[in-house]
Amino acid sequence: MQASFSFQLAPDRDLIRITMAGFFEAADIARFMRERNEAMTGLACAPNQHLTLVDIRGMNIQSQEAVAMFAEVLRNPQSLSRRIAFVVGRSLARSQVIRAAGGRGRLFFDIAQAEAWLFQDADAAAA
Repeated sequence: MQASFSFQLAPDRDLIRITMAGFFEAADIARFMRERNEAMTGLACAPNQHLTLVDIRGMNIQSQEAVAMFAEVLRNPQSLSRRIAFVVGRSLARSQVIRAAGGRGRLFFDIAQAEAWLFQDADAAAA
C-alpha cells in the first residue's frame, strides 16, 4: 500500500491531527515533513506548544530505514510537540512507533482516549 497522510488543524486547541497509512519510502517521509511543516503554520501557539495526535492504524510495517527517519522527525527540536499521542492498531507496527518515539508520547487504541490524554491539562486549567 502506497504511503498516504493528511493533516487536520484545530487551532483553538493548538492541535494538529495527523493520519498516516501505507508503506513509507525516504521520499515519502521527506514530503511528509515538508507538508507537515507547512500545515503547522496554521497554528497560532508558540513553537513547541502544540499538541499532536497521530493516527497510524493504517500504517504497514516499515523498513528499518523508515523507522530511523521517523525517529529523527520525532526528535527534531524545531517541531517537538508539547504532547504527542499515537493511535495504533494491534500489529507489529506498534513496536516500531515505540522505537521511533524514543519514550515520547503515549500509545492508544482509541482516538477519544488519546484526545482526552492530550487535553487533560488544558481541560483541568479551564475548570
